[in-house]
Amino acid sequence: MHRGALNLVDVMLLGTVLLWALNATVTRYVLTHGFHPLAYATIRYACATALFWGFTYARERSFRIARRDLRLVLLAAAFIYVNQLCFVYGVDRTSAATVTLFLGTTPIFIGVLASVVGLERMGRAFWAATAVSFVGVAFVASGSGGFSGRVVGDGLALLTAATWAAYSVLITPLMRRYSPFRISSLVLLIGWIPLALTGAAQTAEQTFHFGTLMWICFAFAVLGPLFLTNILWFTAISRVGPSRASLFSNMQPLFGVLFAIVLLGEHLTRWEVVGGLAILGAVLVERSRRPAPEPPGD
Repeated sequence: MHRGALNLVDVMLLGTVLLWALNATVTRYVLTHGFHPLAYATIRYACATALFWGFTYARERSFRIARRDLRLVLLAAAFIYVNQLCFVYGVDRTSAATVTLFLGTTPIFIGVLASVVGLERMGRAFWAATAVSFVGVAFVASGSGGFSGRVVGDGLALLTAATWAAYSVLITPLMRRYSPFRISSLVLLIGWIPLALTGAAQTAEQTFHFGTLMWICFAFAVLGPLFLTNILWFTAISRVGPSRASLFSNMQPLFGVLFAIVLLGEHLTRWEVVGGLAILGAVLVERSRRPAPEPPGD
C-alpha cells in the first residue's frame, strides 16, 4: 500500500478515537442541560438505528443471518441495552473524565472474558496487568469521591466497560460470517426495543426547548460515536489490521480526559491521575504482548 493510503487510514483511525473520546463529554453536557438520561438514550439509539439500517441496506440489500446465530445476536443486544443504561446513568452521576478513565479498562475486561469462554489463553503478564488496572480503578474511585458520594456513578461507569467487553466477545464469532454493519444494524434495533420500553416515561415527559448548541451536541452523539466511528474503524481495520488500529485506541482515555477538562471545566485529583496512569500503563503493557480487540464506542 502506498504512503498516501497509509496516511488516509491514520486519519480515519485518529478521527475515530477523537469521536469516541468526545462522547462522554458531550453526553455529560446534554444530561446537565435538560435531557433526561433514558430519553436521551432512547432517541439517540432510534436515530442511529435508522441510519444504520439505511446504510446497511444500501450496501448489502439484506439483514439475513442464520437461525443458529440468532441467540448470539439477542444476547449481544441484551448487553448493549444494559451498557446504555450504565453509560447514561454513569455519566449522569459522576464526571465525564472519571467515566473515560474507567472505560480505559475495557481491553482488560475483554481479555478476562475471552479467557473465561476459551477464545484466548492469557499468560502471567496479562493477569499482572489486570491486577494493576484494578488497583488503578480503586485509586480513581477513591480520588473521585467514589467511596462516598459517587460510588453509584463509578460503579456504573465500570459496568459500562464490562458490558461493552462482553458485547465485543459475543460478536467475535459473528464477525467471521457477517459484516460489522449487518451485525450493528440488528443489535442496535433489538437492543433499542427494551431501551425504548424502559425509557418510555422519561421520553414522554421530555421537553425539547433546547438551544442550537444542544441540538449540535445531540447530532454529534448520533452521527459521531454511533454511526461514523463504526464505518471508519472497521474500514481501517480491514486495511491495516487490528494490531495497528489498537495503537490509536490507546489514546482514547487521554483525549477523553482532556476534552472533559477543557470543555466542561472538570479536574482530576492526584489519586485519579495515579489511577488513570496505572490503568493506561497496564493496558499498554498487555497490548504490547498481543493484538487487542475493538475498544468501546458507546
